Amino acid sequence: MEPPIVLFVHPDLGIGGAERLVVDAALALKSRGCDVRMWTAHYDLKHCFSETKDSGIPIRCCGDWLPRSLMGRCHALCAYIRMIFLALYIVFLSGETFDVVFCDQVSACIPFFKWTRKPKKILFYCHFPDQLLTQRISALKRIYRTPIDWLEEKTTGMADCILVNSHFTANVFKQTFASLSHREIYVLYPSLNISKFECNVFEDLSNIVPMKRKHVFLSVNRYERKKNLDLALKAFCDLRDRLNMLEWEKVHLIIAGGYDERVKENVEHFQELHDLTAQLGIGDHVTFLRSFSDEQKLNLLYNCICVLYTPSNEHFGIVPIEAMYMRSPVIAVNSGGPLESVVNNVTGYLCQPQPHEFCDAMERFVKNPSLKITMGKAGHARVLETFSFEAFSTQIYHHICKLTQCK
Repeated sequence: MEPPIVLFVHPDLGIGGAERLVVDAALALKSRGCDVRMWTAHYDLKHCFSETKDSGIPIRCCGDWLPRSLMGRCHALCAYIRMIFLALYIVFLSGETFDVVFCDQVSACIPFFKWTRKPKKILFYCHFPDQLLTQRISALKRIYRTPIDWLEEKTTGMADCILVNSHFTANVFKQTFASLSHREIYVLYPSLNISKFECNVFEDLSNIVPMKRKHVFLSVNRYERKKNLDLALKAFCDLRDRLNMLEWEKVHLIIAGGYDERVKENVEHFQELHDLTAQLGIGDHVTFLRSFSDEQKLNLLYNCICVLYTPSNEHFGIVPIEAMYMRSPVIAVNSGGPLESVVNNVTGYLCQPQPHEFCDAMERFVKNPSLKITMGKAGHARVLETFSFEAFSTQIYHHICKLTQCK
């Protein structure tokens, strides 16, 4: 049997955890001989993963003229409309031929691949139920979300195979989508494309932090309020009160985050964090970075003494995996995906999302810098064992083959 043709359909091929997984999945299937194509509603060469530029995988964009929101509201509705338009274009106008559709984030496109003369097999990857990513603080918002939530559950259930990124997400999925509790859900951990992390030459951080700052803590996350970046700043402020003057002059914090000027929250939260840093009086010891390159990220992960991962109930979180592979320990909130990736007291520390608990863990690295070596080594070994690209590639290819054999 010839290798299957896999069509990836994704709402916005930018820089984020979901996009990272989609790109890795496409590369994994291509490495197995599959014919892979990618379609998206938005693709910007200035704001994307480098692999999308030189992988040889064709990427086509359609529907970017449709609005992303209506006067800053109705983001979910607009995302559904954009994906439905994209699906209709692919089915009726693109001339594409394919065996399997890999889609994620927005399930509204699924029916349009099923309701054709030749229905396609669908693999849906659920990063997290969309209806749990928004608040319903008014009656109007609840009314608005009711049909969208219903549509999400119904269209997700139309997929032939459903994958999730962690056991945590699998449990949330079944609790959220009651009508799908009988479905078999498979866990496919995001992987690390190790070839992109191989580097033998690293620069120091003297171009962004003073030379005397030997202990650099690093936070890597998008500038979104749900990422709880305030926690890193407040914990770092508490650390100042734990250290003597000489020790304090040796520490520094870098907040590095994905930043898109099109996203209002990115712009607002970046300024909020700057203001909080000034209020806490730690501005001289904090550096903010926006939308850095892959090479810069590797350099940051290599040189930092520890990575601070602050989101609560994160669906999975690829940053701890990247950090551990680069032999950087991780201090993370003890909920969600990090419970499955970070081994407490071995590859880092799992803490309550309280500044004093994060500060306790941070102080250990300052007082005992050798922890960076011992925990870093353990983290590197854990990634190779559990989150390798080879294991990821084998599993996703297996699921694709099962679908094509059932045709």
